[in-house]
Amino acid sequence: MARVAVVPGDGIGTEVIAEGCRVIAALAPDVVLEHFDLGAERYLRDGTTLPDDVFARWQREFDAVYLGALGDPRVPSNVHAKDILLGSRFRLDLFINLRPIQLLDARRCPLKDKGPAQVDMVVFRENTEDLYTGMGGTFKQGTADEVAQEVAIATRKGVERIIRAAFAYARQHGKTRVCMSDKSNAMRFTGGLWQRVFKEVAAEYPEIAASHLYVDVLAMELVRAPERFEVIVTSNLFGDIVTDLGAILQGGIGLACSGNIHPGRVSLFEPVHGSAPDIAGKGIANPLAAILTAGMLLSHLGRPELEARVKEAVRGCLLADEVTPELGGRLSTRAVGDAVLARLG
Repeated sequence: MARVAVVPGDGIGTEVIAEGCRVIAALAPDVVLEHFDLGAERYLRDGTTLPDDVFARWQREFDAVYLGALGDPRVPSNVHAKDILLGSRFRLDLFINLRPIQLLDARRCPLKDKGPAQVDMVVFRENTEDLYTGMGGTFKQGTADEVAQEVAIATRKGVERIIRAAFAYARQHGKTRVCMSDKSNAMRFTGGLWQRVFKEVAAEYPEIAASHLYVDVLAMELVRAPERFEVIVTSNLFGDIVTDLGAILQGGIGLACSGNIHPGRVSLFEPVHGSAPDIAGKGIANPLAAILTAGMLLSHLGRPELEARVKEAVRGCLLADEVTPELGGRLSTRAVGDAVLARLG
C-alpha cells in the first residue's frame, strides 16, 4: 500500500492540489493520502516551516510527497517556501528534476505548424548542484566597491548520475536521442566536466544518438525545431530556464508538471506554476498541471498506465475546451476536475 504526503501549499495551491487528490483517489483508492498543515498559514501562525519530525516521517513512512505552489506576500522572505521545497530537494537528495514537455492540443502551441508530434520531449535537470547551492557572498556590501560572487558547483558524482538517468530513461522508453546542453565554451571548468562525463556515459549506450548544444543554441532550436528533441539533460540553472520555455511550447505554465526524484526513495511531485495570490479563492485557477503531476506521481508508484489515462483525460478536456478562463474556457477549478474525472470514467 503506497502512502503519499500532501502539502497543498499557498494561494491557488490548495485549490488545484485538491483536484489532483480527487484524481488519485478515483484511480488508485488504495493509495493513502495524508495531508500536512505546512505553508504560509502555518508559518504565520507559529513560525513552523518543515519540522524535523515531519521530515523524518516522510523519509520513513511515505513513497512520495505531493506539493502545491508555495509563496505568500505576507511572508516576503519566502522562508517557508525555501525550507519546504528547496530543503526537501537537498535533504532528500532529489537529484532529478523531471520535466515532461508534451503538447496535448495543437491549438495551445504558440509555434506555427507545430503539433503534438513535434513537441514531445522530457528534460532531465540536475537538481542539487550548480548555482542553487547558495555558495558565494559579498564584499564591501553597500559601497561603490561592492563585489558579489555566486559559485557554480559541479561534482563528478552529481553530473554522472543525472546523465546516466537521462540515458537510462531513453533506453527504457524507446527513445533514440539524448541531447546534453551546457555553456562549456564560456564556463570551461564545470562545462569541461559535463563534456567528459557525457562522452563516457554515451559510449555505454551505442544505440542512442548522443548530441550536444550550447544552451543558447538549444533555446533557439526549441523554438525553431522542437521535433529535434526527445531527451534533454542539463544543469540546474540552464534546466530551470529551458523547461519554462518548454512549458510555453506545450501550452503554458498551467499545463506544466514536474517530479523531483531520487529513484528508489521518497520523491516530490509539484506543478511548476506559482501560488497566484491575486486569483486565490476565486475558483478560476487552472488545475490541469496539478492533475498531470498527479499522473506523474502515480507512474512513480509503479502505475504508468494510470498516468497515460490521466494524460488522455486532460487531452480530451483541452480539445473540448472544458477548461478555466486562463485557457479560454468558462469552467471553474472544480468543474474542470469534474470534467477530468468524467473522462476517466
